[in-house]
Amino acid sequence: MTVLALDTWRDLEERHHRAVAERTRAHLARRGRREKHPVEDFLFEYYNFTPGRLARWHPGPGVGLADAAGMPRAGWRFYRTDGDVATLDVESFVRDRGRTIDFVHGLLRATLSRPATLGCFGLHEWAMVHGIPNDGVRHEKWPLRLGSAGTDAVTESATVRCSHFDAFRFFTPSGAPLNTLSPTREGQVDTEQPGCLHAGMDVYKWCFKLAPLVPSALTLEAFDLAREIRVLDMQASPYDLVDLGLQPVRIETPEGRAEYVARQRAFSERSNALRQRLLAVLEAVLTPAG
Repeated sequence: MTVLALDTWRDLEERHHRAVAERTRAHLARRGRREKHPVEDFLFEYYNFTPGRLARWHPGPGVGLADAAGMPRAGWRFYRTDGDVATLDVESFVRDRGRTIDFVHGLLRATLSRPATLGCFGLHEWAMVHGIPNDGVRHEKWPLRLGSAGTDAVTESATVRCSHFDAFRFFTPSGAPLNTLSPTREGQVDTEQPGCLHAGMDVYKWCFKLAPLVPSALTLEAFDLAREIRVLDMQASPYDLVDLGLQPVRIETPEGRAEYVARQRAFSERSNALRQRLLAVLEAVLTPAG
């Protein structure tokens, strides 16, 4: 156990608060104006982890916070206070969230055991609008770059190979049969691979779902990566987002596909590094020392 002095841990907490405020200020302002953003809303609305929850700082297991008795943290779920030192109650967390820990542990190990499959070219977003007119798409404020007919033609002429169920489940009725794979929720551990953009964003999901066990520093790094991945996800989509400052990655061209694969490969390497760190956190509580 490492016990941090009050000034030390309060400084770390405040730094985290400022970092989260910087990353969420624009989203909160847009929310106040009821404005939608097809890139950044995804991280809060689809993943359902609010800026307020992200702002809570957790040091993770094995760290005690001195002089924390009587502070709000002492009453947070899965914390306990011994004397004036607040710590994560690991035994309580594992007892309550053991099934989730086991699932994420198995999923991370399986994903890390596989090579990145590249070359899907982000066609999952195209299959999500296949057969739908411009005014019926999810992000209706943003037009399709090639129009409905042009978008459908690209989707139909390409090879759609989406391995991620949480993307596949949003395919349209006419888009789903175009997928060469048939991912399912039950088979996720058997199909997850590190080249998938959605699997890379999901590292952030697993971090926050396992709060407060996962240190907030790791969760925030996963958030930053997820935001970068989401940018590529939408740049390679059929939507025209130039007004948001996002130039399209034209995956219907050889140059666009080459750019997509290069960025996809880099993201897979970075997401695997975060998976390794998250796995280490989980294995530390699943396999006690000694």
